[in-house]
Amino acid sequence: MPRPRHQEHPMFAYELHRLNHAELVREAAAQRLSRQAAASFSTARGLRRLGRRSGGQDAEGRVSDGGRSRFVRAA
Repeated sequence: MPRPRHQEHPMFAYELHRLNHAELVREAAAQRLSRQAAASFSTARGLRRLGRRSGGQDAEGRVSDGGRSRFVRAA
């Protein structure tokens, strides 16, 4: 009685399984990196629209009013 095909060369089948697994791991990592890059780009673009740099800091730093009124008096 002939043996099933997958039992003819168990080492060959194992190597094919390892190659397939490694490829799936690489694809998952690439998709994860792609999603992270897209999210990072989206966040950076949103901060630029608000006039801020990434990192949450204003470009020029904090401005203090020095105790004066915000508006200039009308003449």
